[in-house]
Amino acid sequence: MWIVEAYRTLAFSLYGTLHFTRSAFLKHAAGFKKEDLDVDMAGKNCVVTGANTGIGFASAEALAARGANVFLVCRNKEKGEKAVSEIKSKTGNDKVELELCDLSSLKEVKELATRFLSMDRPLYVLVNNAGLMEHERKTTVDGLELNFAVNIAASYTLTELLMPALEKAAPESRVVTVSSGGMYGSSLTEDLQYSDDKFNGLVQYSRNKRLQIAMTENWAKLYGSKGVGFYTMHPGWVDTEGVAKSLSSFREKFQGKLRTIDQGADTIVWLSLQPNSKLKSGEFYFDRALAPKHLAACGTGYKPQLAAKIISKVRQICGLDAPVREENVA
Repeated sequence: MWIVEAYRTLAFSLYGTLHFTRSAFLKHAAGFKKEDLDVDMAGKNCVVTGANTGIGFASAEALAARGANVFLVCRNKEKGEKAVSEIKSKTGNDKVELELCDLSSLKEVKELATRFLSMDRPLYVLVNNAGLMEHERKTTVDGLELNFAVNIAASYTLTELLMPALEKAAPESRVVTVSSGGMYGSSLTEDLQYSDDKFNGLVQYSRNKRLQIAMTENWAKLYGSKGVGFYTMHPGWVDTEGVAKSLSSFREKFQGKLRTIDQGADTIVWLSLQPNSKLKSGEFYFDRALAPKHLAACGTGYKPQLAAKIISKVRQICGLDAPVREENVA
């Protein structure tokens, strides 16, 4: 087993060094089309989680700059209000609102969805950006492992409950879930809460990010006829507060080579603005292009039956209704 893990780590490191750095972004950006971002979002409702800092903030600002009505989902009231104020000041768009929600609490996530649905507004863009890498085992008020609660349970519950609003904006509504290149090191596992006594937050984060890929594949199959697009993406290696806190040695090693916040947010914004007809629902994107979901010979593939079983467990944990049918998972 350790040989497999060592190979995956090596493959990911080499692939990442070639593709995920700032210099790689600049190389890829040479082929970007400027007009892809020249899109008027006036009057369109967008929800961005984890929007008070980092690529979440940059994504919310970019959407607001194009006239969208942007809802910033943040846990901290003071930081959230500051982010709203800054975005309004920078963009001149006063239709930027704060939605307080601790995403580690299923109760608060469900209350957030209920509040939005009560407005009876179409939702054009949901960005599941909020993420967490906690290295010590912690449990939430719901008894869930903290990384899983924020990275999986919150995004799954919010997306499922906001489907009525997303359907109102079809066929141009979409869900963009921010995954990570870290998922290249993991396959799917039924051990959602990481039961091993030797808890490893980095491994759990990688598992969560792999599961986000499977969840998005499932959404694309399940709701494909409803005109809602579902996409995952990787922002590259970005110099964020989260990286500084959770991966300090990695940040030090790649000092000066990490991407800027705006570079990390670029593909989120791009996916938020393109016509769904131009994109492939259920797919994984990187630097405005389709990207592989698995690296060669890493053995991270999985059967549809396993994905369906795991996502059904997620639904049950989140207190949602019907199980996932096997045929609905790519």
